[in-house]
Amino acid sequence: MRELAWNRYPDMHAETVCELLARFQEWPAKGVVVAPGSNFLVLALALAANRVLDTVPSFAFYEGAARLAGTPFEAVPLGADFSLPAEALLGRMSGTPGVLFLAVPHAPTGALFPEAEVRRLAARAAETGFLLAVDEAYFQFSGTDHRALARENSSVVLLRTFSKAFGLGGIRAGYLLAAPEVAGRLQAMLPPFNLPVHTAAVLETVLGEPARASEAAARIVRERDRMVTALERHPTWKVHPSRANFFLVRTPDAEAAFAGLRAAGVLVRRQDHLPGLRGCLRVSVGTPAENDAFLGAALGLR
Repeated sequence: MRELAWNRYPDMHAETVCELLARFQEWPAKGVVVAPGSNFLVLALALAANRVLDTVPSFAFYEGAARLAGTPFEAVPLGADFSLPAEALLGRMSGTPGVLFLAVPHAPTGALFPEAEVRRLAARAAETGFLLAVDEAYFQFSGTDHRALARENSSVVLLRTFSKAFGLGGIRAGYLLAAPEVAGRLQAMLPPFNLPVHTAAVLETVLGEPARASEAAARIVRERDRMVTALERHPTWKVHPSRANFFLVRTPDAEAAFAGLRAAGVLVRRQDHLPGLRGCLRVSVGTPAENDAFLGAALGLR
């Protein structure tokens, strides 16, 4: 940081970080787009699209970006047990082309959709002029990787972030992998100089040792599985399987459960306002001590 030229503008389009990411991800540098948080990339996709297609419940900013961009938005409810409504989505992917956002693993449910169904949506996107934006914010926790699909199908773009496994949510940095011609069009939707020099310096440092993110993700997965196993003993709460760094718990009364945890000094996120998530709380996996505090409080509640 001390060596940075603070009076100089950063790279026009974060070219240095893009080159490092290209080597790290084994991807063409011209197919990498970096932004100050994946939300900017979501917004760029919404701005470039004629319509936005989503599932419900889902990551709220997919709809938020569509509203900001003035792009028509439509959402299809998840199926039973948070299954992917593939047939309904395939049916909607006709007529005016647009972008379909699909988080894999899914947020906020933590569900992992079958690879075969994701490929069906990708094939449909190629047929109809859609873009399938696979949001892989949590891919390091699930062990999934859709780069092969995106290499063979230019209608697939991948969204990734430094906020989760890298543990850098505070610096705001995300990136997109796409075919170079698609990446170029999306880059044009972003303002120049949008990655500050200090953010670039942090990213250049962590990309020098990218294995640390995999190690961190492995620790979180072990803790997640330990917490889920412990909660299976709860007399009234149902924990849903998750492949992310969080999981959903369905309680008889989300308001009461939230208040009980907060009284014990534990903060979780209520999700019971979302369709299909009545009684649900979203629990993020933290440090072992934080997770123990959660389990101690949760197992004492009804």
